[in-house]
Amino acid sequence: MDDLIKIYVTDLDGVKHCIEAPTDMGLSLMEAIKANELQIKATCGGMALCATCHVYIKSDHLLPTMSEDEEAMLDDAFLLGIPHSRLSCQIYLKPELDGLEVQLGENTAV
Repeated sequence: MDDLIKIYVTDLDGVKHCIEAPTDMGLSLMEAIKANELQIKATCGGMALCATCHVYIKSDHLLPTMSEDEEAMLDDAFLLGIPHSRLSCQIYLKPELDGLEVQLGENTAV
């Protein structure tokens, strides 16, 4: 299918998973990770209120600018200063994210 992209997710044990996700459903990266049954807490369900879906972006993909809510949550969680930290609930899947590589953050443990 043309609307599927591959995303590479390294879990907290250091295991790299390749998941496929559709780009035509408005899903966030967090939703794709959960749908593929990888362990991610995501307590607030995607509202940028908890930082338990925090990921480190490992590839050079150009991501949308952080919203004020995302920036505030990462700052409150002491993660804003860490390079490439993002909330996976705030990254929506698009074709240009094919091949995106992320690593789950420590606060995502279930």
